[in-house]
Amino acid sequence: MTTIGQSRIAADDEDISVEELRLAARNHGMPLEALRYDVTPAGLHYLLIHYDIPDTADWSLDVLGRKWTLDELRALPAVTEQVTLECAGNGRAKLHPRPVSQPWLDEAVGCAAWTGTPLAPLLADLPPDAVDVVFTGLDHGLDRGVEQDYQRALPVAEALRPDVLLAYEMNGQPLLPQHGAPLRLVVPGWYGMTHVKWLGSITALDRPFDGFQQAVAYRITHEPDDEGTPVTRMLPKALMAPPGFPDFMTRQRFVDAGRVVLTGRAWSGHAPVAKVEVELDGTWVEAELGPAGDRYAWRRWECAWDATPGEHVLRVRATDADGLTQPLDQPWNRQGMANNTAQRVPVTVRP
Repeated sequence: MTTIGQSRIAADDEDISVEELRLAARNHGMPLEALRYDVTPAGLHYLLIHYDIPDTADWSLDVLGRKWTLDELRALPAVTEQVTLECAGNGRAKLHPRPVSQPWLDEAVGCAAWTGTPLAPLLADLPPDAVDVVFTGLDHGLDRGVEQDYQRALPVAEALRPDVLLAYEMNGQPLLPQHGAPLRLVVPGWYGMTHVKWLGSITALDRPFDGFQQAVAYRITHEPDDEGTPVTRMLPKALMAPPGFPDFMTRQRFVDAGRVVLTGRAWSGHAPVAKVEVELDGTWVEAELGPAGDRYAWRRWECAWDATPGEHVLRVRATDADGLTQPLDQPWNRQGMANNTAQRVPVTVRP
């Protein structure tokens, strides 16, 4: 039995459980062929719901003690930003031993156009001794034995960034219930756990926030009693749109011999993407980057491959302007967080 607050690690011979399958059916990743879109359609964007989609019929937002209606927020200056969101647990199911939770492979990502009003002007009355700004969602449940509202916090300096939004539209349409309607937080560059959905209140603390989703969950830990380090900004990552066509069960890819143009997307929450490399038959080749868009939107890349008949494994990795590069082998951690190992794509080339 899992100790309260601790995550569980699967035994070496343990298969995916019914509970994990239930999570995988309730949540969903983005089909990787959707990497073709600059902006991910709302129905294809990855989705993670910790508890239930709450009833927001009588919704209002409490900001430092003042109530706001959606109409009042919509009347404030509005901006639209294309922002890539990736779940911090993306890639968890590929780790060994496997951390038991939502079993993501590579698909927990998407890039949408979020419209809303900047948060900073609503925080003009922050107390001078404020350290953290706490965002509380209306979703409520249990996590590892702890009953809670879903809550995350940002240091004051991050909360006051001009690009942090209170978003009420996704891709030009009102937020869907599963994506946080009527209002969610969008924090460009940070992993998805930060973008609190069904936002109900914003408060300030004169000390670091120690709620469950901040102090226990979403941390890089290696031992059960390890305090670890918090998960914050997205590490650099590149994904390849699956070439050719798939086998139904295995998703193995099939292409015909000859020139194949490989494409995909890359992003980083630390610095702009500077380089994408593709491993073709044992040699790393630099891909061509597409035009840079919004700072936190993913960036298109492409690379030509002269495919020869046989079995091949392609890999892709990104490097950002700070010099952060995807590892070829991912260091393990108990919660399966921030796994940005270079993607492997097995391909069968037909004569």
